[in-house]
Amino acid sequence: MTEAINTDSINVDAAKNEAIRQMTDYILKEIVRRPGVEVTPDTPLVSSGLIDSFALVEIFVKLEKLTNRRIPAAKIQPKDMDTISSMFATAERLGKPRQ
Repeated sequence: MTEAINTDSINVDAAKNEAIRQMTDYILKEIVRRPGVEVTPDTPLVSSGLIDSFALVEIFVKLEKLTNRRIPAAKIQPKDMDTISSMFATAERLGKPRQ
């Protein structure tokens, strides 16, 4: 008996992983710009002081582009933007797909 593989979920996971990689690269190269700093999807960014509130606006815009979702800024809490993982979870939870 052969188990069916859901390629749709594999494609979605691959796309999400690529978007997370792109966000990580963006934050390192465009926001942090400090040699020796390591950023992973679970690195605290705001609570550690690695990024400031001004950078959050740029990151928020990038998040909307990478996820192709419209995210209501008024519903975002600081904890929602503290890690890259939480950013993408928030985009999935609150964001509406763009047409």
